[in-house]
Amino acid sequence: MPGGRLTEQDRRLIATRLTEGHGYAEIARELDRPTSTISREVTRNGGRTRYRADHAHLATGSRARRRKPPTPEADAPTTDAYGRDRAAVHDYAELFAESMVETGLPRMASRVLARLYTADTPSLTAADLVRELKVSPASISKAINYLEGLELVRREPDPGKRHEHYLIAEDIWIQAWRTSARANANWASTARKGAELFNPATPAGVRLERMSQFFQQLSDDMSGLGPDPDAAEDTATILAALIHAAGPLTTTQLATALGWPTDRVTTALTTAETYDTDPLLLKTVAPSTYTVGVTRLTTAQRQALTNASS
Repeated sequence: MPGGRLTEQDRRLIATRLTEGHGYAEIARELDRPTSTISREVTRNGGRTRYRADHAHLATGSRARRRKPPTPEADAPTTDAYGRDRAAVHDYAELFAESMVETGLPRMASRVLARLYTADTPSLTAADLVRELKVSPASISKAINYLEGLELVRREPDPGKRHEHYLIAEDIWIQAWRTSARANANWASTARKGAELFNPATPAGVRLERMSQFFQQLSDDMSGLGPDPDAAEDTATILAALIHAAGPLTTTQLATALGWPTDRVTTALTTAETYDTDPLLLKTVAPSTYTVGVTRLTTAQRQALTNASS
């Protein structure tokens, strides 16, 4: 039953799918459960490599017997100021975080970023995050430092107070894109040094040289590098401008707003159309008129996000 307790049969399926290498999101879809439910189930019962269905089922029953019945708060609201179900909002934030974890982002950093992204306020303090995530201030500080290093979050002091406010960077998708491109370039550089050290004629040297070429090409594709070395920077600026405008703009409008010659804008737009800028997608909505969309999201996820922000 969706939303009910996991059965022994559910746990056996989880164990089988983990052995087959499936991710939490895939398993959750098959069981019609939130990804956070699968993540918690596996984490509290040994993790991906040590999860056993029979042990997990027995341990869950034991925990349920020891658990004291909760004392309900009669006056606790079940909806927020916008009339949204608080439990559903919480589950979505955990699902959002789990999606980022599966791309390689550390779990706590993912949970912090998800809370910042789904907050109705422009920023959150460390105390806000500690209260919402029920973790220590040290965990929040470590996660914020990590996200700052990726240029996904920035700090702003609260004038006259000791508190700092954490905000999502306005061009977060552009920054994530640039960070990925830089990471691939670093992989390419490291592999190239290894190829030179081991000698390109040796088996190890050949493997490292191929690795270097692969990641260099990947970095170039993500950066939009071509004959013009400034193409990547101009493309990023064009995409950021369209995100900020939150609506279609013509080539002429972009040139006027940015103070660029029209041919420079045209080159940047052509680069954005030529290269895969996932998760951003340049869209032509009319002749010489452009806007930016976001890839990766399913129709259901788009609708859920629209409902959550309305």
